[in-house]
Amino acid sequence: MRRALIFLLWIPVAVMAEPMHVFVSVLPLQTFVEKIGGPHVVVQALVRPGYSPQTYDPTPQQISALAKADLYIRAGVPFEHAWMDRILSANPDMPILDARAGIALREMDKHRPGPVQTHHDHWHEHDPHVWTSPLLVKQMIGTIRDTFSELDPSHSADYSSNHDAFVLELDRLDRDIRALLEPLGQRQFMVFHPAWGYFADTYGLVQVPIEHEGKEPGGRALARLIDQAKAEKIRVIFVQPQFDERQARQVARAIGGGVIAIDPLAQDYCNNLRQVAQQFAEVLQP
Repeated sequence: MRRALIFLLWIPVAVMAEPMHVFVSVLPLQTFVEKIGGPHVVVQALVRPGYSPQTYDPTPQQISALAKADLYIRAGVPFEHAWMDRILSANPDMPILDARAGIALREMDKHRPGPVQTHHDHWHEHDPHVWTSPLLVKQMIGTIRDTFSELDPSHSADYSSNHDAFVLELDRLDRDIRALLEPLGQRQFMVFHPAWGYFADTYGLVQVPIEHEGKEPGGRALARLIDQAKAEKIRVIFVQPQFDERQARQVARAIGGGVIAIDPLAQDYCNNLRQVAQQFAEVLQP
């Protein structure tokens, strides 16, 4: 069952006596909700720290808490495809907001061995990691602000001012990342799981994934990846801490390189993205 909400069809007349209770799919969305909602919102992320949104199963306690939620904000991560019906059955009247509303979605990158890997090499599944681009986050938080204001109009001025303050913070983040990455000559980086496509598109980089269509590559594909990494002088494999690092380390050993963990799911959004950009800059500089 597919369900998305952009504008709610009703507006409560009474002032909310307690904060809105909001569930989101992943921790970065929790941060965005906290930034916009402030004290008027209580938010929980379904995917707990250290778990992967690829395979996550919400706990019975989370499903029970969802029955009392005022809003669910989805990001389109894989576990939601399997769980949305159960999430909705826990609270059939709960509005659903798709945080990607109005954003042109890219498709997940796949590895295609060859001398040049571009972001046009895709397989047909939308990439849900929209939040890795601060520019797209600005669109997402505008939708969140509008939805909060419709659900709780008595605090719309607060939601608006919180939104504007966070936009300034995101603009600073964007400037900092560009200052780090624009001087680089080498624009390709190798990752195990292709979670950084929107970040790469925003800042003129190209991710080369080890995964093939969501699966670990076989022996031949892995050998071609190693040859490609050697030819393109790639020396570091970036991994996501929620995934098994064994194949990434195998490639790194073969090319005489290393493995660095970068987390697209970190809750401390701005500081994490600055750190990721710094790591890219250190690895990709001549």
